[in-house]
Parts: sequence; structure tokens; C-alpha cells
Amino acid sequence: MTSPVNARRWINWGGNQQAVAVDVLTPGTVDEVAAQVKEASGTGRRIKAVGSGHSFTDIALANDQRLLLHRLNGLVSIDGPLVTVQAGMPLSRLNALLAEHGLAMPNLGDIDEQTVAGAISTGTHGTGAKHSTIASCVEAVKLVNGAGEVVTIDPGDPLLPAARVSLGALGVLVEVTLRCTEAFTLLADERPMALADVMAGLDEWIAGNDHAEFYWYPYTDRAQLKINNKVEDNDRPLSRFRGWLDDDFLSNSVFGAVCRIGRAVPATVPPISALAARALTARTYTERSDRVFCTPRRVHFTEMEYEIPRSALPEVLDALPRIIDGLPFRVQFPVEVRFTGPDDVWMSHGYGRDSAYVAVHQFVGNDYEPYFRAVEAVCRPLGGRPHWGKLHYRTAEDLRPAYEKFDDFVAVRDQFDPARVFANDYLDRVLGS
Repeated sequence: MTSPVNARRWINWGGNQQAVAVDVLTPGTVDEVAAQVKEASGTGRRIKAVGSGHSFTDIALANDQRLLLHRLNGLVSIDGPLVTVQAGMPLSRLNALLAEHGLAMPNLGDIDEQTVAGAISTGTHGTGAKHSTIASCVEAVKLVNGAGEVVTIDPGDPLLPAARVSLGALGVLVEVTLRCTEAFTLLADERPMALADVMAGLDEWIAGNDHAEFYWYPYTDRAQLKINNKVEDNDRPLSRFRGWLDDDFLSNSVFGAVCRIGRAVPATVPPISALAARALTARTYTERSDRVFCTPRRVHFTEMEYEIPRSALPEVLDALPRIIDGLPFRVQFPVEVRFTGPDDVWMSHGYGRDSAYVAVHQFVGNDYEPYFRAVEAVCRPLGGRPHWGKLHYRTAEDLRPAYEKFDDFVAVRDQFDPARVFANDYLDRVLGS
């Protein structure tokens, strides 16, 4: 749903954020980025780098100068497992490039349309107790700071933990070095289960598998467990028909039609959800890792996702049915639950602890705010941290206690962008002005 490259009006993928820029900048080199930022700094203007529009918050809104990085999308170098790419490269292109060189990302989220810069800057993550955000794979970055200077932050630099998840507040990322791994195959095991059975075995599912997650279907006691593990051979691929049926037809075409019916006739949502949960069938297959991690998403939605301490998950799940039953509208999307291990990235949601992520969605065009606010009200007192790229209602005042390194990050922001060239309303709200 993003507008053409040179259009001043911009709409994000979820359709819930839009802005009209005064100017649209499309640099093709690092030097051009530096010159454009330096000019903005010298004239008192603001400039905001924008990726593919897959954030649901207003983190990428630019009402003055919008800077698009789609031309900075090339490979810079490969040195063993260290791969340096320009920051405007989409994850889909990165995955294909890595596969060509016998490499892969150790973990990924379930969408690959984001740019590398956008994915790491907002804390995009997948699932797996031995993994954290994609940003934890970042070994070095090159960025343009608020004075228009090109700054390289290398391994061992004390500022690297700040730059890995930067929210776009420190500068314009132009190059990113990622620590990758040898290409690998995943065995995907997806099975419908009773939610109670998933929860009863959850500790074992998380500890005993490389990647584990589940979906709970509102208005039911049913869930779908998904586990992925590395295997040596890609010997059980899905048939082309089964792949099309599950991931294209059912998950996109049919699901989109069902959502439109539910939006028009809300009373149909609970029985349809129950039918869908009961109709799920188990499947196992092998495939290249990124093709298992990432799936097409053509049914548009809005989303909020909260990270909570893993031990707090039962309390949140117990509250969800009461929240959903009390809403003045119906919820059409399943609730997604994922897990990561701790990292040391200052503004990462998973900083310093084992995490559970609870993601709630609504079909595009449907009301969502009472739902999202109610879930946030449960997660916040548990120490919950909102995903930076997904809707939330937090401010700097109440985020500061949730992040041990919050003030350290703000100090780096003061150093890199004292004039707030890269600020917008979102950053003013979550970091302070």
C-alpha cells in the first residue's frame, strides 16, 4: 500500500499511517545521503529515512523530507560469515543473496518485505530460545549522523549495542554488517492442538526445539503449534499443490474472503474461528530455512506486539479471552506467541531476559484500539515492552523504567543528533524531545 517512489503522499502497508512530505529524496550513494542530511541540518529541516512501510506505528512518518533508500540495496562484501550490505536491501533479496553464497540468517521473522535497516532498527525478531532479535546478528554499521558525517561503528565499539536497534534516532543507516551462518534446511512440524496441551508442554517445546511458536484462535480452546528444527537433508518438500493450497489459497485468498465476511457480518466470526481451528490439519515438510521462516502476507492488518518476561505468559493468556469477549467488536485474527532468549542490545525488547512475545491483530479497516489498549494494560505492569514497529500507546515517561539503558541511549542520541534532524512525533513521544 506504499505510494510510488516519487510521490509525496505515503501510506504504510497496514493502511493506518500516512503522511505528505514536502520533499522526497532518493539518494544513490552514501555521499549523497551525507550531503542531504548535512543540508537539512544546516537549514533547520528534518529528514526521515523510510523503508518498506511494514511498521504499524508512526515511526517512519516524514512530514518534511522523506528519504528513501531503495537505491542503496547492493552487496558490499562477503568475508566468511560476515556479510555487509547496503541498508536499503529488502530481507527477501538478502535471503536470496545469502543462499547463492551458501549462507543464511540464523533466524528470521515471518515477513521478508522489510529493508535490512528497518528490520534491525525496530527490533524485528523470529522465535527460538537460543536466538533474539535480528539486530543481535549485527556486527557493524555505517550511518550518517545528524551533522551529515559518515560514522562507522565496528565490533567492540561501546556504542554498537545502541546502534543495533536505533529506532532511526541516531542517523541514517547506509551499511550493515551481519554475522550469518552456513545455509541450512529446516524441518517444519505444524500441528493443531488444544491450547491447554500446548501450555502444559510449553517448557519442553521451547527447550527441545530450535524454534517454537503457537497461534491461539479466539472464541475457541484450540491452537496451532509450529516447531522448526535443523536437519541435514531437504528430503520432505511440500508438493507444489499443498504449498499453494496452504500458504496461498487458504492462508491468503480464503482467509481474506473470510475476513471480509466477518467485517460485514460480525456474528459469523466466532463460528468461523471455531470451524477454522477444527479444520486445521498437521503437516511436516523440509525446505530452505528462509522459506520456512517467511511466508507471504497478502491479507492486510494492523498489529500490536508485546514482549513480556516468559514467566508472565500464562497470566496474559488467561486475560485474553476475557478481553476479547468484552469487546464491542469481533477479533478475526489468531493470537501469535513467540519466544526468544536474552540479548544485550540496549533498546531491544528482549534485553537481558528470556522473552515471550504476544502479537494481536485486526483485519484492515476494523476497529482495534480498545483491543490493543486492553492487552497493553495487562502487559505493561508485568514489565512488558512494546515492539517499536507495532502499535502501542507508551511514552518516554513510562518506557524509561522498562529499559535499563534508556538514558544511555538518549545520551547517544544527544551525541549523534543534538539538533534532532531525524526526529518526528513518534520519536518525540517514545524518547522525549
